[in-house]
Amino acid sequence: MNIRNLTIDEMKEIVLYYDEKTYRGEQIFKWLNKQMVQFPSEMTNISDSFKEKILKDYDFYLPNIEKEYASKIDETKKYLIKLKDGYNIESVLMKYKYGYTVCISSEIGCNMGCKFCASTKKGMIRNLEPYEMLAQIYLIEKQNNIKVSNIVVMGIGEPLLNIDNVIKFIKIISDPSGHNISLRNITISTCGIVNNIYQLAEYKLPITLALSLHAPNDEIRQKIMPIAKEYTLHTIMKAMAYYYKINKRKITFEYVLIDGINCSKRDAYELLNLLDVEIKSKNIEFNVNLIQMNEIKECAFKKPSIEKVNTFKNILEEAGISVLLRRELGKDISGSCGQLRLSESR
Repeated sequence: MNIRNLTIDEMKEIVLYYDEKTYRGEQIFKWLNKQMVQFPSEMTNISDSFKEKILKDYDFYLPNIEKEYASKIDETKKYLIKLKDGYNIESVLMKYKYGYTVCISSEIGCNMGCKFCASTKKGMIRNLEPYEMLAQIYLIEKQNNIKVSNIVVMGIGEPLLNIDNVIKFIKIISDPSGHNISLRNITISTCGIVNNIYQLAEYKLPITLALSLHAPNDEIRQKIMPIAKEYTLHTIMKAMAYYYKINKRKITFEYVLIDGINCSKRDAYELLNLLDVEIKSKNIEFNVNLIQMNEIKECAFKKPSIEKVNTFKNILEEAGISVLLRRELGKDISGSCGQLRLSESR
């Protein structure tokens, strides 16, 4: 087992096995998650004999950055990160006025099959372990000598299909003795895995949940998102409403605008009706993030004109909906929403 997978409480428990005091566990946790050391030799207040014992039972491996792609349009950077088994994942660093955000992957590949997304084109190989998600943050921070303020689990994979590891990652990255990222600055995006939305709600973590909605009705959604054949929008919205009831955290609805598919005036008004019936009428706080489709080579879908985008956006805003048109970041390095992929593997 990789020792970086351990929460601080687990770390305190395992040191007892070696007849060490629990504070030693906290020291090791800090070295790994605050100082972000790579090798046990760097833990200067831990005895050599204790480190030798731990090395026999635990792996300290940390993935490495294989390639860095820097956008010439903005300050976005995309990273190809190589894992121990030879597979690669992609992560994106974005700079905003309020600080740095990293978009991380939660799986190697994705089985969701969304027509407009590059991440799913080679299927899913396996879930990422907590340390592999942590590494995406730690490596990017060290590479750029920065401190990340926000994390979005929106890269490759469906986070709620790896919920146990994602929750453990969140607990470790937010621990005050470690990296101390605010839970309120963490967002998880899901295609709408209903049972796991309910499960996530019960953890009562004040993180933001974002639903990849992308359609105003089940018919359109089923054409572009295979998961829609398993869960209706009514069923998903009911789960999202429950999440809000338990956590009182504003919900985000992500909506990729695809020309000729889901961005007509009729679609906008139908989306309004859906949100009114399922969400707004229940006094649930929410916002809508509109995203111009980022084109990929495997899909014939195209982005709509800016005129169509603005018309769609205006219809929602005039109805009192909080709408954000997400900026295209890292477009020239295929670092935008829906463009991350297993570009090189094993």
